[in-house]
Amino acid sequence: MKRVIVGLSGGVDSSVAAYLLQEQGYEVIGLFMKNWHDDSVTISDECPWLDDSNDAMLVADKLGIPFQTVDLSEQYKARIVDYMFDEYQKGRTPNPDVLCNREIKFDVFMKIALDLGADYVATGHYCRKGIIEKDGSDVYQLLAGTDTNKDQSYFLCQLSQKQLAKALFPIGELTKPEVREIATKLDLVTADKKDSQGLCFIGKVRLPEFLQQKLKPKEGVIVEVPKDSELYHSETPKFDSKEGELECFARRIEYSVTDGSVVGKHQGAHYFTKGQRKGLAVGGTIEPLFVIETDVNQNVIYTGQGKSHPGLLKTTLFVTNEELHWVREDLTIADGESMTIKARIRYRQTLENATIYKVNKGLFVEFETPQSAITEGQFVAWYLEDELVGSGVIS
Repeated sequence: MKRVIVGLSGGVDSSVAAYLLQEQGYEVIGLFMKNWHDDSVTISDECPWLDDSNDAMLVADKLGIPFQTVDLSEQYKARIVDYMFDEYQKGRTPNPDVLCNREIKFDVFMKIALDLGADYVATGHYCRKGIIEKDGSDVYQLLAGTDTNKDQSYFLCQLSQKQLAKALFPIGELTKPEVREIATKLDLVTADKKDSQGLCFIGKVRLPEFLQQKLKPKEGVIVEVPKDSELYHSETPKFDSKEGELECFARRIEYSVTDGSVVGKHQGAHYFTKGQRKGLAVGGTIEPLFVIETDVNQNVIYTGQGKSHPGLLKTTLFVTNEELHWVREDLTIADGESMTIKARIRYRQTLENATIYKVNKGLFVEFETPQSAITEGQFVAWYLEDELVGSGVIS
């Protein structure tokens, strides 16, 4: 009987995952990860870890499986929280959920599980794992979940072959309503529990307050750049190579305060991110204002009116070699090669047609249609049909 350790989070998805594994004849153990216990930055009635831990314990009790809690808050602070502060300080917008999977659930947690004699680690993610044979050895596939509305493969875009080999995703073939139905039939305490909206395992965090612990408020100006600014209407140069063209279109526009008019004040450019609409506190515009760029060095936020503002739209992005990752190492492309793929730059975005081009310094992703708010620090993930094959941090 193979032993599986399930990351019981206190939610409905991992609860049902544990039950399904039991049904498949595995020896199942439930483990709750305590990753954060600073109540000053969570909205305590939203998702305190204590309630989640109790719910996970009640589920384990109901299923008759052993249960214990592991405290990973030290590693979580070092690998996730400190990284987040560092990225925001640089004016980038990190994705802690992707990192939490790579660094905590499928690394620190996985090591603990394997030390406890586990053959596999399972989570309640909506994605599937495939195994194919290539040149005589097993290759693991990360496939989208059957429920397209809940597919969470994007959050696992940084997993390696080694990590996938030991991972199981028992609910990947199910839809969310089916998962809730199973939990209701079993009378699990988590059956009607709302999905957590907060940071991975921290709960509902007030992000500005969370960031203010380390990144001090600093008043600066909000500048509105008009849609018809000359910045967007310069003539497209003639390119002597595809790489030159990609470089030009991936380039960040350099704004200055004189490119628009000052329309308000803010308390720190590092609290804002591209595409953000809320929290600007500027009224009186015909269309809503969106952040089109932040400058943390000069402490200026640049904004534009409306979703179709040219400052928001771009077709091309770049990933450096250091931040490039192939889930399917066997599909890696070499310098000078390209591949037609589908890609997304955020969770739950529909997959968009694109082409990736490998160059000496990294990899370009060129979309067929312009994308809104391509944000440095976030992850781009690319797929072949329903298989996620690679990803990288947008630079």
